[in-house]
Amino acid sequence: MILFGASVSPFVRKVLVVAAEKGIALENRPINPTTSDDAGFLAASPFRKIPAFRDGDYTLADSTAIVSYLEAKFPAPALIPQEARARGKAIWFEEMADTILYGVEFKIFFNRIIAPGFLNMPGDQKEANEAQTTLLPPLYAYLETVAPAAGFLAGDDFSIADIAVTSMIVNMTYANAAVDPAKYPQLAAYHARISARPSFVKLIAADRAMMGL
Repeated sequence: MILFGASVSPFVRKVLVVAAEKGIALENRPINPTTSDDAGFLAASPFRKIPAFRDGDYTLADSTAIVSYLEAKFPAPALIPQEARARGKAIWFEEMADTILYGVEFKIFFNRIIAPGFLNMPGDQKEANEAQTTLLPPLYAYLETVAPAAGFLAGDDFSIADIAVTSMIVNMTYANAAVDPAKYPQLAAYHARISARPSFVKLIAADRAMMGL
C-alpha cells in the first residue's frame, strides 16, 4: 500500500498516524501535489489532492475515505468507535478538524510556513495574524471545554477524533500559533499528551527536520 503526500500536511499525517496505530505497513511517498508527475499519484488523485492512496488496483484521494477503508480492512485496534454516541462524536470531531480548524490553520500555516519556505514567495502576514488573533481563539476556547483531563475526545478509547484534532494543532504549533497553556490549560495538556504518542512523535520530528524548525 502506498500513501502519496508529505506528513507536513495534517491530512496526510492523519492517515499515517492511523496506519502506525494499527501496525499497517504503508509506503509513504512525500510528493508535491502541484508539480508531481508521478503516474501512480496522478492515477490515484485526478484533482491532485493529498493524501492519495493505492492498494493494488484500488485508489482513493481523501483522508477520511482512506481512514474508513483502512478501518474496514484492519479493524483492530478500532479507531472509529462502534458505540453510537462515541461514533457520532468521533465523526463530528474529525469533521470539525478537517473543515473548521483547517480553515483557520491554512491561513496561518500557509502564510508563515508554506509560502516562504516551500514556494519562495512572501506570505500574507496580515491574514495569518488576523486568523490567529480573531479566528483561532474561539476554536481553542471551544476545545478547552471538551478536552478531557484524562482519556479521549470520543468515548473511552483513542480514536480518529483525537488524531484529526491533534494533527491540526500540530501545524498550528509549527506556525507559532500553539495552544497557550496559560489561557487553555486543559487543551494544552491534552494536546501534549496525545502528540506524545509514538505514532505522532516520529512524524513530528521528521516534519521539524524538513522545515528546519
